[in-house]
Amino acid sequence: MKQRPRIYYSESQKALMWDRWRKGETIHQIAKLFDRGHSSIQRILAEAGGIEPPQRHRALKALTLAEREEISRCLVARLSIRSIAARLGRAPSTISRELQRNGGMQDYRASQAEALAWDRARRPKVCKLVGNQTLARVVAAKLKLQWSPEQISGWLKHVYAVNKDHLVSHETIYRSLYIQARGALKRELLEHLRRSRVMRRSRHHTLKTEDRTNIRDAVSISERPATAEDRAIPGHWEGDLLFGNATSQIATLVERQSRFVMLVKVASKDSEAVVNALIRHASKLPRELYKSLTWDRGSEMADHNRFTVATDIKVYFCDPQHPWQRGSNENTNGLLRQYFPKGTDLSVYSQARLDVVARRLNERPRKTLNFDTPAERFHQTVASTG
Repeated sequence: MKQRPRIYYSESQKALMWDRWRKGETIHQIAKLFDRGHSSIQRILAEAGGIEPPQRHRALKALTLAEREEISRCLVARLSIRSIAARLGRAPSTISRELQRNGGMQDYRASQAEALAWDRARRPKVCKLVGNQTLARVVAAKLKLQWSPEQISGWLKHVYAVNKDHLVSHETIYRSLYIQARGALKRELLEHLRRSRVMRRSRHHTLKTEDRTNIRDAVSISERPATAEDRAIPGHWEGDLLFGNATSQIATLVERQSRFVMLVKVASKDSEAVVNALIRHASKLPRELYKSLTWDRGSEMADHNRFTVATDIKVYFCDPQHPWQRGSNENTNGLLRQYFPKGTDLSVYSQARLDVVARRLNERPRKTLNFDTPAERFHQTVASTG
């Protein structure tokens, strides 16, 4: 088969790629726009780690192409440097340096001088983590504990509030990981991120689909008490199943106010096994801390009435194809993928091991809690209930 010639994308085409990538489209979808294979698109995006390079801007006082062309015409007319400077409203020293850098009065060419000036202007700022190795080691250590860049950045603001040399934004950490040319953090640390991919994806990108069944006697989330909706009081939980391989799963529960996580070992995904496990788990918490449970439309909660009768805990269901209505749980399931990647056999994990993982999550600082940990907030709630 005849090989297609390699294509060289223009700046406007690259800008279109980045725009579609930022909106959450996949590499394959972007490739269809150009009638090319996905590998040619991936090459361009991967060079920048999936992070759109900042647009370059000319300095306000820099000579323009029009001014350089005027310099070239003046040289042909054999005008002096001072005369050229007066015409352009520039200092004679500016014109003198321009000529010295670009071949002198005899060999000056406007277009060539413009291209060289644009190339010389590439002066990337040294990454803060390159210049501060102590800070880089602190960041690397926290990444190895599965802390997210945002959690690390927030924690540093708390601990080193008066020392700006030890502050770094989460965006700088991400860029240092995905753009290896910076040389600040090793690529191996990517495996400690929530999703260990080689390129950063847009926050709008999603692979989630909803294939749910109708639940009999389901009570809609719209009937959930207002105190649960605004997280005003503790005791309202969100839940879901997190799947490993095709035959293993665990139940994940998140308390809405404190974001405290509990994991429950489940024998199978059928409704009887899931509800039995949730009933046993509910007995571990005082009634004041378990008032309601919000689930999605999965068939594993088809027997929700039996759960409510056994525990006196009301179950509410999200609207079809609205997983964001249990956003705390969705976010937690993403965090858990660091410990339980897709395809993992979850049946080999004991309840004790699941408790250890939950404890790790609960001891991470959270931005939404002003960088307190879920454990701290939940234990405060337990103490206040007596």
